[in-house]
Amino acid sequence: MHLPSLFAESRPEELRRIIHEYPLGMMVTNAAAGFEANHLPFILNDSRGAPGLLLAHVARANPIWQEVRDGDPVLVVFRGAQGYISPNWYLSKRETHRHVPTWNYEVVHVHGRISIHDSEPFVRGMVARLTRQQETGLPVPWRMGDAPPEFVAEELAHIVGIEIAITRLEGKRKLSQNREPRDFDSTVEALEIRGNLELAAAMRRIRPERP
Repeated sequence: MHLPSLFAESRPEELRRIIHEYPLGMMVTNAAAGFEANHLPFILNDSRGAPGLLLAHVARANPIWQEVRDGDPVLVVFRGAQGYISPNWYLSKRETHRHVPTWNYEVVHVHGRISIHDSEPFVRGMVARLTRQQETGLPVPWRMGDAPPEFVAEELAHIVGIEIAITRLEGKRKLSQNREPRDFDSTVEALEIRGNLELAAAMRRIRPERP
């Protein structure tokens, strides 16, 4: 992706945060029919150190797991906070009128090599981890043990596991870093008034980093 230095994000903790908070990734593969995109919830496993692994699953009925080979390169895109930015939100617009609309966003590109795991133990462990990841914090977390064992086994038989060994991470946070402080702050306020609290919070996180 086009990555101006002002918007580049290379800190591992920030890249992991975006993946963890926005785990629905777009996995892009180059299959027999050309490029294909599948939207999957992922687990980032970096327990063995960087760069780590991405774990997910697809429906057995999805042909993608048979169209790729172990070791094929893949790209997974995670999009964080995002939203439209109106030039009317800049205080300096009233003086110069030399502004145009834009879009602010956070994104992480994960490059890696895919492996397919069509085994019940792998799929069961991956689903258990994904469930814990998403259920944590809920008043009454759901557990796999809440469902009858035979039902869980039947459901697991309908999915296939995916593992991606990460080879490279690219991060970009385009969050009005190129705006003067008063325009930056007025944009954050406008986003909060309009209810885009996620993007406003993302901008507030980078506020101390601005020159």
